[in-house]
Amino acid sequence: MIEVKDLHKSFGDTHILKGISTSFEKGKTNLIIGQSGSGKTVFLKCLLGLFDYEGGSISYDGKVFSLLSTDEKRELRSEIGMVFQGSALFDSMTIAENVMFPLRMFTKQSKSEMEERVDVVLNRVNLSDAHYKMPSEASGGMQKRVAIARAIVNNPKYLFCDEPNSGLDPKTAIVIDNLIQEITDEFNITTVINSHDMNSVMEIGEKIVFLKDGLKAWEGSKDTIFKTDNEVVTDFVYSSELFKKVRKMYLEENE
Repeated sequence: MIEVKDLHKSFGDTHILKGISTSFEKGKTNLIIGQSGSGKTVFLKCLLGLFDYEGGSISYDGKVFSLLSTDEKRELRSEIGMVFQGSALFDSMTIAENVMFPLRMFTKQSKSEMEERVDVVLNRVNLSDAHYKMPSEASGGMQKRVAIARAIVNNPKYLFCDEPNSGLDPKTAIVIDNLIQEITDEFNITTVINSHDMNSVMEIGEKIVFLKDGLKAWEGSKDTIFKTDNEVVTDFVYSSELFKKVRKMYLEENE
């Protein structure tokens, strides 16, 4: 579990995060949502340890990040997997080499042990025959699956995904959503997803944190989001006619 208490972050005189408190549960897909400028990207980077913050705390299974030594922070980072918005694969490396990269960085495994682990995770994301392809030879959906394989190759306790469906067609986006949820369940990972995709929210939002203007405006689940009368949330979630109809149907069925 990741626990956040009264988190504040500023850039100069601009106060971005204004006292956010929440938690992200183990074995669940936790989504951070909000409009552009809401603070969700800054929040994610604070969770990853990429940004320092002026107030509050972030703890990982009881370990307060700001109190850790340099070696302890490095050890914690080895327990984190990250899926970047644009996949961020190394163009000069094969798919297998891309997936192996975290093992080279954080472990002392032999080459054969690393190759065996790469085989396991590529098979898990249905890319068992893609080892020697280059990223340029892979579709957007394949590249995203490679990014997920790389993120889980080191058996992380925590998985972070930044807009994992960005640039994908709706059908492929559903495949990626389902894969992330399956991996979260299977390996009991604390997964945090930064997203603006309402399909993802409705499909896999077991815990949802809605940010607005640097504040936590609402939190709940994909079920309770249908029931909320919080206008800030409903204006964002039900801005399209499709989701208005979905909500109406849900409420009628559950009266």
